[in-house]
Amino acid sequence: MSPAFGEMILEGKVALITGGGSGINLEIAERFAEHGASVGLVGRTQSKLDAAAAGIAEKGGSAAGFPADVRDYDALSLAIGAARNHFGQIDIVVCGAAGNFPAPALGMSANGFKSVVDIDLLGTFNTCRAAFEHLRRPGASIINISAMQAVLPMAMQVHVCAAKAGVDMVTRTLALEWGPEGVRVNSIAPGAVDDTEGMRRLAPTADARKLFTKMIPLGRFAEKREIADLALFLCSDAAKFITGAIINCDGGQSLSSQRSDVLAAAVRAVAGERVSSGQGEESQQRKAQVRED
Repeated sequence: MSPAFGEMILEGKVALITGGGSGINLEIAERFAEHGASVGLVGRTQSKLDAAAAGIAEKGGSAAGFPADVRDYDALSLAIGAARNHFGQIDIVVCGAAGNFPAPALGMSANGFKSVVDIDLLGTFNTCRAAFEHLRRPGASIINISAMQAVLPMAMQVHVCAAKAGVDMVTRTLALEWGPEGVRVNSIAPGAVDDTEGMRRLAPTADARKLFTKMIPLGRFAEKREIADLALFLCSDAAKFITGAIINCDGGQSLSSQRSDVLAAAVRAVAGERVSSGQGEESQQRKAQVRED
């Protein structure tokens, strides 16, 4: 547990996390549970959610999985309602389900573009909208997981750039609308995060990792726990007057758009390797479905 925080600062609270079966979102779930929150994990695969919940329970935490696809509002609403019935009113929502695959705009089908927008943007709205009626207000906190692509144009990432820019505007708009109800809404925008499916796809080789690292002033990838620390801060009382904020956690990656040419070179190289090995865009689209599920 990070010494930067007091112990059990979320004791008695309930958190709901989409895409909570793996990656950054699972790390956030584990951190919340370490600090006393009961955690509802939402994703498409029950067995994956059960394994994640069991891992949290082994460490003394409380968690359970509730399967749903964030693109299916009705199914998602039922899952969130089940989590609320299981744990009680919800204090914290993390919208983390996301999809990605590298492809140039002219090499991307309309369905490929739509699949990422539906998971990232529509899925975020669906989660916020469906969870609202179950929130314990005032004091509730919603955290949307954005990305550097929301503000930093990146070649081979037009779908993600569009989706994450939309997520940030959803964050700001809901902060305006729901602030009077006592609900805070913020975004975390991670840069390159180590040991995640997203970076394994975008930087699968040592050379690709070096190219990505050149973009980052602090000279390294983030650790998942560092993103989880920021999420813990945002839903704690230390941040109770912060809403509508888009907070970068990127080691300075977003400071210079001139570095985007380095990223473009890295992503093009990865995409080129996939095309030469017979992995086309539609195949990548299918594999993108829910990256942090």
